[in-house]
Amino acid sequence: MQLPVINDPIDAAAALAPAMSRDYLSNLTAGGRTPTGPLAADPLPMTMKEARKRGWNELDIVFVTGDAYIDHPSFAMAILGRVLEAAGYRVGIISQPDWRNCDAWKEFGRPRLFFGISAGNMDSMINHYTANKKVRNDDAYSPGGRIGLRPDRATLSYCQRAREAYKGVPVIAGGVEASLRRLAHYDYWSDKVKRSILMDSKADLVGFGMGENAIVEIARRLEAGESVKDLRDMRGAAYLLGASESIPDDAMEIPSYEAVLGNKLDFAEATRIIHNETNPHNARKIFQRHGTQTVVCNVPQMPISEAAMDAIYGLPYTRQPHPSYTEKIPAYEMIKNSVTIMRGCFGGCTFCSITAHQGRIIQSRSKQSVLTEITKMTEDKSFTGVVSDIGGPTANMYHMQCTKPEVEAVCRRQSCVHPKICKLLGVDHTPVIELMREARAIPGVKKVLVASGIRMDLARTSPEYLKELTAHHVGGKLKVAPEHVDAGTLNKMRKPKNDDFEHFTEVFNQESERVGKKQFIVPYFIASHPGSDVSAMIELALFLKRNGYKPDAVQDFIPAPLDVATTMYYTEMDPFTKKPVYIAKAMKERKMQRALMQFFKPENYFEVREALRSVGRMDLVGDGCECLIPSKPPKEAQHRRREDANKRFRGDYVHTIPKADGAPDKKKGSVKERRERKSTGYRPKRGGAQ
Repeated sequence: MQLPVINDPIDAAAALAPAMSRDYLSNLTAGGRTPTGPLAADPLPMTMKEARKRGWNELDIVFVTGDAYIDHPSFAMAILGRVLEAAGYRVGIISQPDWRNCDAWKEFGRPRLFFGISAGNMDSMINHYTANKKVRNDDAYSPGGRIGLRPDRATLSYCQRAREAYKGVPVIAGGVEASLRRLAHYDYWSDKVKRSILMDSKADLVGFGMGENAIVEIARRLEAGESVKDLRDMRGAAYLLGASESIPDDAMEIPSYEAVLGNKLDFAEATRIIHNETNPHNARKIFQRHGTQTVVCNVPQMPISEAAMDAIYGLPYTRQPHPSYTEKIPAYEMIKNSVTIMRGCFGGCTFCSITAHQGRIIQSRSKQSVLTEITKMTEDKSFTGVVSDIGGPTANMYHMQCTKPEVEAVCRRQSCVHPKICKLLGVDHTPVIELMREARAIPGVKKVLVASGIRMDLARTSPEYLKELTAHHVGGKLKVAPEHVDAGTLNKMRKPKNDDFEHFTEVFNQESERVGKKQFIVPYFIASHPGSDVSAMIELALFLKRNGYKPDAVQDFIPAPLDVATTMYYTEMDPFTKKPVYIAKAMKERKMQRALMQFFKPENYFEVREALRSVGRMDLVGDGCECLIPSKPPKEAQHRRREDANKRFRGDYVHTIPKADGAPDKKKGSVKERRERKSTGYRPKRGGAQ
C-alpha cells in the first residue's frame, strides 16, 4: 500500500487518513520518487548505516533534538518525523548531539531540504535548573535520567552547529523553547530581558505552536523550488527582517526590544498584545523592532481537524525508545502506556505555557481512533493491562467547543472558564464518559486510569462524570491541581475559587465510599506565585492542616518565557490591568513560602517560625491543635540548621594561603616543627601565640 501525495499543507495529515491502518507498509512515495526502505514501523534512522538499510543514500530532512529519540506519539520528534515520513520524505534523527563541534550534524551528510531544530519537549533552562536556580539532579528525557546531554539554551547551539556543518541549508527552529522565545522575553535564569531567539540562533524561520501542518508545508514548498524567504507568508511562522527589508503592511507593532528592555510598562504592554493575538480566527500579524532589524510573527496555525488528529496518532509508531538505548528513559517509563485524546486548553492559566503553545481551541481525536490505539496496545506482550492515562493537557476538555462559532471567530477572551465559565462554552461530558466506558471494556484491558489534569470547575457541572471517574478510573490516588487557596492569588493564576476544589473533594470522597474504595486526593500547590505573599501561604498551610494534607512534592513558581505570570514577576504588574502585583523575589521569602507548604516537616521548623514571626502570627507557634509548629524546635530542625551552617562555612577561610608547588605538607614533619608552625600567626615574620 502506498501513501497519497499531499497537496494541501493546511490540513496535510487529514489526507493521510485513508492510509492509516495496522497493515501500513513502508513503500513511501512523494512526487514519483522510488519506494525505498523496510517496514515503516521501524524507528526513523539515527545513523547513516540505519538509513542505508532503508535504501537511502541521502536524507531530505534531518531533525536535531535535545531529547532522547522515543518513537511514541507523546514526543514531538516522533510525531513530526512520522508525519513527514508518511508524506514521502526521508527523515533522520540526531538526538542529543555533542554541541561542542558540528561533527554530529554531518552524520547523514547534507540534508536535501532543511535542518529541523528543537531543544526538546521542554525549554532547556527549565529542564536544567530548579526554581532556586540550582542544577537538577536528573533529566527525565535522557537515557538513565543523566544530566549534561544537552546545553543551556539548546536551540541556539544546535542552530549554530547546523550552519557550520552545511552552509546554505535552511535551518528551521521549533518546539517549546523556540516558540516561547520568538519575541523579546524575560529570562529568569539570567534575570534579563533577552532578544528574540531569531536574533541569536540565526535560524531562518521559527515555527511556533504545534508543527505538523507547518512542517509538511515547509517540505512541500522547498521541494517545489521555493526559497526559505518565500515561506514567510506561512501561518505559525516567525522570521527576521534585515534593515533594508520592508515590514508587512498588515502587521501591527508592539514595543521594541529596546523599549521593553528599558521600561517595564512597555514590557507589560507587549505581553498584553501578544496574548490578545493568539486566536487563529482573528489574530493579526505583529512585529517588534530589534535595533535595525525586525522580528515578524505571523498569525497562528489553524486548529487541525478530527480526521487530521486521527491520522497523526494512527501512524505506525513503535511506541518504544530507539533500540540503540540501553538505559531506561524516565519520561518514557511514565507515559509508555498512556493515550493522548486531545490537545489545547482554554483554561488560560497565567503560569502555564500550554495555551500559548497548543492554543485555546480543543482539538480531539475520534472515539474510534482512541479505542483502536488501546486495542493495539493490548497486542503487546509487555502490556500489563493498565492504561496509565487517557487525557491530554486537561482530561475532561475532550470534545468541548464554543457553541457559537461566529462568536469564537471574533473572541479575544483569555480564558473560557475564568473568572467564570463562559455561557457559550459547551461543557457536555458525555463524549469523554462514553470514551472511558468503552475503553475499559476492551478485551485485555484491566484498568484505564485518568492521570491528566482535571478542571474541577468543569467537572462540577457533570455529577455523572465524577461518579464514573471515581468508580472506575482512579488508581488509589487522584492528582489534582488547585494550586492555591488564597482568592487574590487564584485570580492572578486564572484558577477557579477554592470552593470548586472543596466541592470536588467532598463528592470524590462520598463516591469513593459509595463504591467501597479507599482512594485519596493528592493536591498540587504552587509557592511564590505572583500575588502570593507570606500571609497567603499561611492561609494555605492552615487549609492543609485542617484537611490533613501533607504534600510530598512542592512546586515553586518558575517564570517561563512568554507566560503572563512571568510578566507579572518581572514587571510587578498585571499586563492587562497594569495594576501592581505583589512578587516574592527574595530567595529568603521564597524559601519561607516553600517551607510553609510543608510546615509539618521538622527540618522546616526555623523557616516556618521566621515566616510566622515576619507577619505577626506567632499565635500559630505552640502546642495547641490550631498551631502550625510546636513552641520548641524538634531535634531534626536543630540538626538541619547545624548541617546548613557547616555547608555554608565549609572550605578555605579568607586568610588561608594556598600551598605553593613543592612546599612541604604542613601535616607532616617532626613534632617540634609542627608545634612551631602551629604557634605562628598568619603574618610571615611574626612569632608568638596565634
